[in-house]
Amino acid sequence: MSPTSTDPVMTNLGECGTQLKQAALDAGAAMRNAASAAGEELRLGKAAVKADLADGALAGIAAGEQASQIAAEQVDELMEKGREFVQSASELVRERPLASFGVAFAAGWIIAKLGRSK
Repeated sequence: MSPTSTDPVMTNLGECGTQLKQAALDAGAAMRNAASAAGEELRLGKAAVKADLADGALAGIAAGEQASQIAAEQVDELMEKGREFVQSASELVRERPLASFGVAFAAGWIIAKLGRSK
């Protein structure tokens, strides 16, 4: 068989087909590698998000405990002030019983008048 003028074209087309096939194989491998890398990144990201959420939850729990402790201290302080107020009022009543009775009577009368007017 003698070479024809189309033989170089056919050779080049064959080479082109071989190169296109190799390019498709390389693209498929690249896609698989990219998907694998993306999956690994997602796993790492998921672990980081979980760790951050756990740290946030622990910080929230610690803040709640501290707030509870502060609230308990403030309640104790208010209770102590209330006891002191009752004690000072009790001492005042003992020292000036007549004046205390008059103030209590006047306050009751004012409250009764305000209650009836509405």
